[in-house]
Amino acid sequence: MDNNAKLLFVLAKKRELEKKLDSLIYGSIEIREKGAAKYIYVHYRIKGVLTTKYVGEYTDDIYNLILNNNIEAKKIKKEIRELEKTLTEFNYSTEKLSDMVKLNIDFAKKNLVNTIYDQAILEGVTATFVETENIINGGKVNNMTSDDIMKIVNLKHAWEFILDENVVLAKDNFYLLSQINKLVIEGFYYNAGIVRSTPVKIGGTKWIFSIPLESDIISEIDTLLSNDTLDVYKAIELLLYVMKKQIFIDGNKRTAVLFANHYLISRGLGIIAIPAELTDEFKKLLISYYENNDDKIKEFLFKKCYISLR
Repeated sequence: MDNNAKLLFVLAKKRELEKKLDSLIYGSIEIREKGAAKYIYVHYRIKGVLTTKYVGEYTDDIYNLILNNNIEAKKIKKEIRELEKTLTEFNYSTEKLSDMVKLNIDFAKKNLVNTIYDQAILEGVTATFVETENIINGGKVNNMTSDDIMKIVNLKHAWEFILDENVVLAKDNFYLLSQINKLVIEGFYYNAGIVRSTPVKIGGTKWIFSIPLESDIISEIDTLLSNDTLDVYKAIELLLYVMKKQIFIDGNKRTAVLFANHYLISRGLGIIAIPAELTDEFKKLLISYYENNDDKIKEFLFKKCYISLR
């Protein structure tokens, strides 16, 4: 495995473990009594700061759950430390984020439901905005297929990944693109994140997508990134390149949008989101871009989909 790929794998694994740790109720147990009732609190540290959390009224099940979670948390923390050692071996730098980049991350997080809803509609997912919000917040929805729900959950995980401060600092390259695709189509295909080796077809166009080669993609992405053009236009070029190349077996549009947004967010330049109400217009322009290399879609993306913070 290439060192760039290993680095992205380690960052993704670290992020996954940190999320798992955050979901656990663990810590030093304190039982407080009030009258005849008993209540459980736990004490633990977050980045060195001692924190106390109320768990609930005492039961043997909750008490034993916390004891088991303490064992699990210890294992997870050990794994995270090992991953951090690996990052050090890679000379991975956790340099400080600029205020503009931090603002961009906050902005993207606040607009996450809107952005994921727009992406879901673009993919033909039959979900309302409220249903999308419920899924993102861990709630239940009715009258939706498990595949559609999983697509939204995967988009949430992919956005959380690119908005992680460590990942924001990662370089934009094929290996980051591959990791994004793994998250986007996780649970659907065994070869997620791997350059496709079979033909693909897209409805509405007779355009024939050639079989891509990983070496060509690495080179072509590097060339796009080195172009002497404004960063916003460079992000648009990256987005369209991934869509037209159809690099992966599935999820290319979702992957492309996330990849372009990582590029923009890491520079504090805003986000790209294709509004749900403009989906049909975008698809028509995209087909024209596939078949005729029509550049009108670039102006559409800049004027109607790009949200600047500057």
